[in-house]
Amino acid sequence: MTLLLEKRRLIVSPGLVPTQQRREDKFDHPQNVDVDLTIGLINNMPDGALQATERQFMRLLRQAAGDIRIDFHCFSLPSVKRSQTARWRVDEQYTDITEIDRLQIDGLIVNGAEPAGATLGEETFWRDLTDIVDWAKTNTRSTIWSCLAAHVAVLHLDGIERRRLAAKCSGVFDCFAVTSHWLTDDLPSPFKVAHSRLNELHAGDLAAKGYQLLTHSPEGGVDIFAKQLGSSDFIFSQGHPEYEALSLEREYLRDISRFLAGEHDTYPAVPTGYFDAETEERLASFAKRAKSERRPALSAELPDRTLRQDVATSAAATAIFRNWLGYLHDGAQARCREPV
Repeated sequence: MTLLLEKRRLIVSPGLVPTQQRREDKFDHPQNVDVDLTIGLINNMPDGALQATERQFMRLLRQAAGDIRIDFHCFSLPSVKRSQTARWRVDEQYTDITEIDRLQIDGLIVNGAEPAGATLGEETFWRDLTDIVDWAKTNTRSTIWSCLAAHVAVLHLDGIERRRLAAKCSGVFDCFAVTSHWLTDDLPSPFKVAHSRLNELHAGDLAAKGYQLLTHSPEGGVDIFAKQLGSSDFIFSQGHPEYEALSLEREYLRDISRFLAGEHDTYPAVPTGYFDAETEERLASFAKRAKSERRPALSAELPDRTLRQDVATSAAATAIFRNWLGYLHDGAQARCREPV
């Protein structure tokens, strides 16, 4: 049985975590529970995606863990701006970031944030996030850096600058393993991963600084890459294996609403390989109308949407995280066998 603890939360089912808390997910402190691994998530996502991100990673870890028991803690950086409601949730339900040293984290996941500055160095969370990069090198066995967090980490570590894309990279892409690595064992080829970003890192820039390219998409570019730093295996991902089926749709509709409200100048492109052909035709017609009639109320008239049947990414994501947890567990077991 897999146990996931997030501060005082006990999760005992291998099923999916729904949007609403089940009775067994309420905040009751479990007593005398032995755990195999302690996993941390530093959740930097904006307020609207805060709970969804928690749910996505808990679901993914549950599916991947098998018999491994996990003590799971969510953290938030104090420099990430939050609304009063989101701040209350963080204060009540997250572990304080100052406790991270005490918890003896085996594996850490650090996700991105919605960019606000012109450069990464201008982001309010830059200093906090780079401090976590330095801390993780000697205090975790492995850390996963996702999307913008990956961009921050490689810039801080090796001065590798991200490059602005001509158009947002959004969609579900076929990815291929390009080298043998423990993280990619048993992955299908190709496997599908969701990407959603405005910037990218180039394979040549990463290779020149000693990063190992693990997976790549002909359309989406670099997917997963790795580098050993200190005592930790750093894993970097430009994609979002944790995304649920409707995550890209929610982002796409959000970007349409922002365009109609005059917050963005460019109408968003339809996510690649995501909606079926009929939906793409309806959305193309709506885009023409939106550009000519631009007004916020028009978002209520968006056409019905149907996803393609082959957009599922969960099998590959589960395999990746199963390999990651297995790697962490092997390290934890080896430490237990070391003579005192």
